[in-house]
Amino acid sequence: MNQVKTLIMLAVMTALFMGIGLMLGGRMGMILAFLVAAGMNLFTYWNADKIVLRMHNARQVDAHTAPEFYELVEDLAERARLPMPKVYIVDSPHPNAFATGRNPENAAVAATSGLLEILNRDEVEGVMAHELAHVRNRDTLIMTMTATIAGAISMLASYGYFFRGGGGRGGLAALVAVFLAPFAAMIVQMAISRTREYGADRGGAEISGKPGALASALAKLANGASQIHNPVVDRNPATAQLYIVPALFGGARSLFSTHPDTNIRIAELEKMAAVMDAPAGRSAIDDGVSSRGGSALNPHRRDR
Repeated sequence: MNQVKTLIMLAVMTALFMGIGLMLGGRMGMILAFLVAAGMNLFTYWNADKIVLRMHNARQVDAHTAPEFYELVEDLAERARLPMPKVYIVDSPHPNAFATGRNPENAAVAATSGLLEILNRDEVEGVMAHELAHVRNRDTLIMTMTATIAGAISMLASYGYFFRGGGGRGGLAALVAVFLAPFAAMIVQMAISRTREYGADRGGAEISGKPGALASALAKLANGASQIHNPVVDRNPATAQLYIVPALFGGARSLFSTHPDTNIRIAELEKMAAVMDAPAGRSAIDDGVSSRGGSALNPHRRDR
């Protein structure tokens, strides 16, 4: 299903580029736009994961530079029967995590230093198991390509605004720009189903065996992410759908929102914990708004 969504998204983007090229440059503009879109489609398919990681200034770690975190992911990948993904840390106080890559053989998982500082080991394990569930479910291709393609559409909107004062084609470009940002949001909404987070929550709980820890982690992350801006998302709101918890503020939150309500996700995980005879203990929601205590996986103690 994700492969079909990817093809539809690429076709829509190509048609959009051609339409804009026709309006701004006539037939020649349409041909040029088609060539640009075709090149972008191919480039994005093969390089979207690298683009996303570069956006975040993510640094790759291994068993020597981040032994505890790397070995935790290695153990989870083995349990999930997945190839070992590349492991990254993003030096940012914004607490979040994401997975990327076009398939399980070319996957990468990343966590921010802010996440590693506020979660305990079991919670980090739950979060990374969630990200590996995205890899196993093959969500990462559509998620990563959506982030990069919607970002490209937003760049087109900026191009339209840049030429808004010229009259003629410039005025037409301005009119096009008015619709492009919402259209980018629409592509995100169409391509990314909210149910994928429930599936990754269930898969992550099964991989880690600790649904209560994942529930507690979601509460802490949602609380932290709502207070600390993410500069990558501020520049490109379409990247928000990559993360385990929402990372948007203000009007962009509803426009680009692809996450189900976090409290509902927590409730579902706590039900799983009860069924698996692994009770979450005190409410995960209470844990999420409590102390931001240090983590055994604090990257600042291990990587430097």
